[in-house]
Amino acid sequence: MTIHPVILCGGSGTRLWPLSRGDYPKQFLCLAGERTLVQQTALRLRDIEHMAAPVVIANNDQRFLIAEQLREADIKPAAIVLEPVGRNTAPAIAVAALIALEKSRDALLLVLPSDHAIRNDAAFAAAVEAAARVAADRYLVTFGIAPTEPNTGYGYIRRGKSLGYEVPAWQVDAFVEKPDGQTAQALLADGSYHWNSGMFMLEASTFMEELRLHQPQVAEQATLSLKLSRMDHDFLRLDEAAFAVCPSISVDYAVMEKTDRAAVITATDLGWSDIGSWSALAELAPADDAGNAALGDVLLDNVSNSYVRAEHRLVAAIGVEDLVIVETADAVLVTHRDKTQDVRNVVEYLKKSKRSESVTHPRVVRPWGSYERVDDGARFQVKRIVVNPGAQLSLQMHHHRAEHWIVVRGTALVTNGDQEILLSENQSTYIPLGVTHRLANPGRIPLELIEVQSGAYLGEDDIVRFEDTYGRTVS
Repeated sequence: MTIHPVILCGGSGTRLWPLSRGDYPKQFLCLAGERTLVQQTALRLRDIEHMAAPVVIANNDQRFLIAEQLREADIKPAAIVLEPVGRNTAPAIAVAALIALEKSRDALLLVLPSDHAIRNDAAFAAAVEAAARVAADRYLVTFGIAPTEPNTGYGYIRRGKSLGYEVPAWQVDAFVEKPDGQTAQALLADGSYHWNSGMFMLEASTFMEELRLHQPQVAEQATLSLKLSRMDHDFLRLDEAAFAVCPSISVDYAVMEKTDRAAVITATDLGWSDIGSWSALAELAPADDAGNAALGDVLLDNVSNSYVRAEHRLVAAIGVEDLVIVETADAVLVTHRDKTQDVRNVVEYLKKSKRSESVTHPRVVRPWGSYERVDDGARFQVKRIVVNPGAQLSLQMHHHRAEHWIVVRGTALVTNGDQEILLSENQSTYIPLGVTHRLANPGRIPLELIEVQSGAYLGEDDIVRFEDTYGRTVS
């Protein structure tokens, strides 16, 4: 029986601000190893038997980011499905189930969040095998994690009677929302509760039957959005009108809390974490004798039980304890380790204040590469631009700004009005306001250049596109 993995990439990771942001959330970051979390999720599946290529569910804005990270990890997905609007996990899983059913009527779905950490891949493979055995008997299986502390950041599952398998599997008796501290302590002491990992093994046909029973509108609109979907390069775009009508609802609320076929297995020794806060991430990092985890250019003097991360410059801490300190190019977070769940409050404030730090980093990823703001002021802005080998920007023009380009590494093929010129290191060109232009990298190494913009308005929306390799809107 083939297992069809489904990787959900829609999380925002606000509690890991300022590293995780709306346009570049935690699943695309290297937080617990040399690979990003989404790459680790996909690579973890490679050595498990009967595993098909993954179906990846992502949003439109991050389509090139997920495609590039999968390419870097040499992962060839069965499909990258683009949600036109966010509708939580139930509609996304429904679409994946329908795709799997097109290939096999007895397909199993392994549903995985893309932003979790698992340190024991062998234990994960064993848990997948156990869950598949139970799901093959038409149970909808969730992976329960044996709790080790009264954690208030996780939901809980109360197990009911044993299902009689050789593997530890029970009927689900109840789902419990994230508790307060006193309740979490009582659940831990009870001994019959698991943490809810958000991972599932579901027979696709059984899941769709239960979804049609308990949330028929979700099933109907997911089916219609897939039927009316279209391919766009490497992406499967769900129909926006049909998908937007779907209720926004999690799989727990839509099916798992209502069905009488919900089961839970105990996934042991996974080394699992949803990395839901900086304190959770700190627990995964190697610590010194004083309990400190220091990453990057960090200097500590008389510091204990702290997590200090420097991304761009030296960070020095003296005489403090129980802190999380995270430095990025444009923001610094300092919080007590017991208050890291409250980072979301900072993000909400930034959103209400319409500050860009809640959404974007100074370095912005594009399908052709990236750019990073270096300096700006009245009527000017300086960027560092990196164009991937073989990539090119759109053919475009600007109404309100002129641009100077200086190549510092690699080779640039520049379209400047009616001219096409080749620039190498230390050479430059000038793009007057209103002139049609394009930048391309014909070489085998990344092209790096400095762009100096000058003009009355320097916003990113001052772009008129005439041609685009990546299917973005043209005028």
